[in-house]
Amino acid sequence: MSRTRIRLAAAAAAVLLTGGFAALVTGTASAAGTVTATFSKDSDWGTGYQAKYTITNGTGSAITSWKVQLDLPAGSTVGTYWDVAISGSGGHYTATNLGYNGTVAAGASTSFGFNVAGSGVPTNCTINGASCGVGGTPSPTGTVSPSPTPTTTTSPTPTPTTSTTPPSGGKKVIGYFTEWGVYGRNYHIKNVNTSGSAAKLTHIVYAFGNTTGGQCSIGDSYADYDKAYSAADSVDGIADTWDAGALRGNFGQLRRLKKMYPNLKVLWSFGGWTWSAGFTQAAANPTAFANSCYNLVKDPRWVDVFDGIDIDWEYPNACGLQCDSSGFAGYRNLMAALRSRFGSLLVTSAITADGTSGGKIDAADYAGAAQYVNWYMPMTYDYFGAWAASGPTAPHSPLYSYSGIPTSGFYADAAIQKLKSKGVPASKLLLGVGFYGRGWTGVTQSAPGGSATGPAPGTYEQGIEDYKVLKTRCPATGTVGGTAYAYCGGQWWSYDTPATLGGKMSYVNGQGLGGAFFWELSGDTTNGELISAVKGGLG
Repeated sequence: MSRTRIRLAAAAAAVLLTGGFAALVTGTASAAGTVTATFSKDSDWGTGYQAKYTITNGTGSAITSWKVQLDLPAGSTVGTYWDVAISGSGGHYTATNLGYNGTVAAGASTSFGFNVAGSGVPTNCTINGASCGVGGTPSPTGTVSPSPTPTTTTSPTPTPTTSTTPPSGGKKVIGYFTEWGVYGRNYHIKNVNTSGSAAKLTHIVYAFGNTTGGQCSIGDSYADYDKAYSAADSVDGIADTWDAGALRGNFGQLRRLKKMYPNLKVLWSFGGWTWSAGFTQAAANPTAFANSCYNLVKDPRWVDVFDGIDIDWEYPNACGLQCDSSGFAGYRNLMAALRSRFGSLLVTSAITADGTSGGKIDAADYAGAAQYVNWYMPMTYDYFGAWAASGPTAPHSPLYSYSGIPTSGFYADAAIQKLKSKGVPASKLLLGVGFYGRGWTGVTQSAPGGSATGPAPGTYEQGIEDYKVLKTRCPATGTVGGTAYAYCGGQWWSYDTPATLGGKMSYVNGQGLGGAFFWELSGDTTNGELISAVKGGLG
């Protein structure tokens, strides 16, 4: 992305199981009590439901492992599950604790969750080969008697806010999550869920990994996989542990989010405005680069988190923060090597949206590389901004040209049409939108094209501000080129609103594009106002 860089441990695979399972907890019950497993439904949508078993240790000593077995009637099957490993066949299944939740202290409890397709509820629940105890076998309606209250409990896994069905028409809805957002912005994977965004996304792009020494490398190890989340801040309400092998940080939280939303895919993006320098060396040995990226993306510690890789090279055979001289074929060769190494995994790329004649799109072989990517994300924003301190004021993300545009070809439709004319399939192109605005101060006219004295103040950086702030601080006063602008108190801002996003999504549909992507999730309102407009506008 061309914006300036600011600076868990649950594991399960989504599989379809037939039959059912019953609960068995290993460990000897003392005379003081027993170990029980209590079934409960967290939600029911008619054709299926989400449920959990709470395992309570009512004995006088800790247990160090447990297993869960039960049966489901014909026509009901287990789908996804979390905080447990499940195996079995023929209508009888075994659920076994993971490394971090096997030990349950005396008087304490733990739980695991699962989704069921169908309306049948578990029967024949056993624990240590005996009855599960209170609440172990639900009634036909799925209700259970209360279980004894334990002295300590783990936080429950929350229900996803809405259905995980992808947007109608199969269009992609892709949002960037920035690793550094967990610091000053205080935006975490949990917020992707609580805002309702997770249910609307098809893909998350995690930004950014570095490209040091011509190889893929970690961007921020603490934010990526070391930061410990409390139960209150965790996406599923369960605190991270310091057990050996436990995955913490954003990677651990993404793992848990994917269990809650089985259709959601995650890509790890490398490069960006600040970290694209290493691509020049990478282009000199594409195979070595691809191997390093694969080994990092599929590191055993987080092998299940990422579904592929995204390359954000700003810019091949052209200048961004640095200049590259790898040649016209450098980008194509790099993407070919990545496709060869990553096989059927996703390989995508955020690319320039410079629609000018002889501009950045013409500098590299994007058409030749298109065969190797699943899709391109032309960055159709940041065309204009207060880096030109005196103006003229202009919308940073125009869809179309307009009278007085400062640079011909600096608008989204110009980039899309140029890429299509080179032979890039429309279905492999996504339209980019910003969940932020860019602005100037010292402006005396409300219409675009005014002079300014410098960048307008922003929460984190001058000249840039989140939509969630601008919508009330400086509401839109007009539209130009298919996007909105606002004039207030001598400041001039441009940004997209739900209404202008509706127009842009109509463009996506009319052009036959593959969908839309946005930079980035934390700029939206707490109830996902902009992503709702993106998803709702795609048909």
